[in-house]
Order: sequence, then C-alpha cells, then structure tokens
Amino acid sequence: MILGIRNAKEARCQGELRDPMSFVPFLFDVLAYSAIFVLVVLGLGVIASMMGIFNFAHGEFVLLGAYTVYVLQQTGVPSWVGMITAPFAVAMVGLLLERLAIQRFYATPIVAMLGTYAIAMALREAVRALLGGRFYNVDAPLVGAFVLGELSISKWRTVIIIITVIVMVLSWLLLTRTKFGLQVRASLENPALARASGISTSRVYAATFTFGAALAGLAGGLMVPIYSISADMGVPFLIKSFLAVMLGGVGSFEGSIVGAALVGATSAALPWAIKPVVADLLVFVIAIVIVKFRPQGLLSLGRR
Repeated sequence: MILGIRNAKEARCQGELRDPMSFVPFLFDVLAYSAIFVLVVLGLGVIASMMGIFNFAHGEFVLLGAYTVYVLQQTGVPSWVGMITAPFAVAMVGLLLERLAIQRFYATPIVAMLGTYAIAMALREAVRALLGGRFYNVDAPLVGAFVLGELSISKWRTVIIIITVIVMVLSWLLLTRTKFGLQVRASLENPALARASGISTSRVYAATFTFGAALAGLAGGLMVPIYSISADMGVPFLIKSFLAVMLGGVGSFEGSIVGAALVGATSAALPWAIKPVVADLLVFVIAIVIVKFRPQGLLSLGRR
C-alpha cells in the first residue's frame, strides 16, 4: 500500500480527515496508485491479448524497474535519470527472455505460463540476494506540494498521474493509428491469416512482449519514491493485475484501463475505511461477482 495512503488511514483514525478539505490530498494518493496500476495492467493486458498467455513474470518486471532506479541512484545518478532508464532496461530484459525462452512455448500456453512463473522466481530471488532482504527508498525527483489555498497536493503524485495519461494516449495511438498497431490487431484477430499476408507474427509477438515489459518497468520506476523497494514488491501487483485484466476483458485496450481503474482505486481507497487485509479480500469478492455475471469482461471485444 502506498505510504501516503497508509498515512491517510492513520490520520483518519486520529480524526484528522474529518475536514472535507483533507480528502483531496487523499484522493490524489488514490489516483496516483491507480495510475501506476494502469501502467502495470496495460503491459500485462497487451501480452495476454496477443499471445493468449498470462506472463507470471510481469510483477518482477515492475520490480526490475524499481531496482534499476535504486541501483543508479546508489551510483550517484539522479533518480529522474533512473526513471527514464528503467523502461528501456526492463524492455531489453523482456526481449531477451522472449527470444531465448518464452517464444518456444506459445503453442502450449500452460507451459508458457509455468515457464514465466519459473522466470519470475529466478528474478525475484536474484534481486533478493542483491537487496539482502531489506526495504529501500528512493528520493523523488520532485519534492514538496502544490499549495492551493488550504489544499496541499503532492507534486510527484501529480506528475505520476500526468505521465500515465500521456502514456495511455500514446499507447492508444500506437495500437490504433500506426502500421505496427495494424499488424498487432491482425495477429491478434487471426494469426494464420496475418502470416499468410506477410506479417512476421514472431516479430510482432517479440515487440509486443517488449512493449509490455517496458510499461511494467516504467511503473516500477515511477513508484519507487512512494513505495518501498523489496524483492516481493511485484507479487501483489501481479495478482491484482491478473484480476484487472479478467475484469476488463482480455483483448480490449479500453477494458484493461477500466479493469485497472476499478481494481486500483478500490485497492487504494478501501484501506482508508477498513483493515487492509479485509479490503484486499473485498476487492477480490467484488471482482469475482462481476466476472461471474459477465465472464467475457466489462469491455471484451466479443470475438468468437
């Protein structure tokens, strides 16, 4: 849970959030967490839609993005440079894994998912060995808050929200207004026909997997100033991202965003009112009920 949200919950317990004006900073904490979660879910949703598999190493891609920022800061590099580097570094890791291992299992999705699970454990334990089982923090590139009258809004959380909106728009344009996007949609709809039309689905898959990994790396890089780094930090994001993709509908760009917004916002907001463990359970219950009555997802493409 984001540190600001945890602090907000503690403040509520002390009666400090009774003032309606204090609710706005809390709302920005929720939006910031939801924004990061959207980036994670977008990456997982694109991979799941294209390849028909859920990448169980996706949470570790988030971890690698955060760890990249931490390592570079330890060498004296400003944290903002690490945040720019993180998506590219994780993209290269994703491309390497896809070319060396994952592409061999596309014909057997279950084996592919087991393979990514094994990769996830290897990456997580490697980072654990380097971190020593401790928690670390990274300084935000932009500190302080915007003061508007009696309101105080975190500058860095505002930046996270703005960056997420920009990335969502650019991702939508990439997938709907470019030749690459056309090839992605063709490979998604009918891989055999796409190959017959001269599209290298293998390259499209590799590019899509790399793109998904880059989004996860960006999310990890952006979250480190407000979320302590540990070897297990990616696990909760993977579980909830899986739930968000199923909730929104596999194969739908908009569905991934809607699912991420619903799961992210409820995951961040509910701990303000109830115990975090109960809040996480309630998120799953709500999602399961929705999927029960709409198994194709809220915004599924509805393909046959």
